Amino acid sequence: MRIIFFLVFLTTISIKAQNNAVGKTEKLVFTASYNMSGVLNNIAEVTMETSEAKTSKATLLRLKCTAATYSKWDNFFKIRDLYESYVNPNNLKPYLHKRDVNEGRYYKAMKYTFDPKSNTVKSVQTKRNKPEENKNLTIHTGTKDIVSTIYSLRLIDFKNMPVGTKKTFTILFDREEMKGMFTYLGKETIPTAVGKKECYKLAIGSNQPDVLKGTNSNFLWLTADENKIPVYGKFKIPVGSGELKIKSVSGLKN
Repeated sequence: MRIIFFLVFLTTISIKAQNNAVGKTEKLVFTASYNMSGVLNNIAEVTMETSEAKTSKATLLRLKCTAATYSKWDNFFKIRDLYESYVNPNNLKPYLHKRDVNEGRYYKAMKYTFDPKSNTVKSVQTKRNKPEENKNLTIHTGTKDIVSTIYSLRLIDFKNMPVGTKKTFTILFDREEMKGMFTYLGKETIPTAVGKKECYKLAIGSNQPDVLKGTNSNFLWLTADENKIPVYGKFKIPVGSGELKIKSVSGLKN
């Protein structure tokens, strides 16, 4: 299920980019499909939603992503994953990231606390039947967790981007900084469950061979409007291929 989330995060975001796309009551629901023996099966539902989170010092934006297999697949491989980040609502810079992965008999929890002034992160990792691991990390300026990167993708000005433009990114995942890239391929209009949409099309890739396969086999479509929501994605990994399709949308900012 990690692949589904990787499908929608590949980009580099300017630290100065302002949030004029992501609202505080947004909910996006997707159907995740996987190719099994030549047949594309709908195996899981992925939900991305936002809400306000008030602390004693500030009001943050909570970015929450969940993935759950449909009940008929639970006996085969049950997935109940939660990824969430607490970010500055104006520029989506992360302060806190949490990840709880429940896949079959596998369980893993990760917590990052970001200190943007020193470019350091306090990480806490928990696995089933293993002691808690605490580790302090040093990261590069602009490195984000997976969830804040997913949403920050929508802050990019594709409207003025020349076709063929390539961008790179750095993301913190499993306490390591990972490199990836995207190429802007221009606009394309596609049918979706929420209507026909004119979209910005991206080809995406990663330097991690166990994440995405090939440099021209993975694509993402974002609506070519002020919201820039992901509506469709195609991915290819070493053990197969799949799709991510929008199912429903509510609470958009624009």
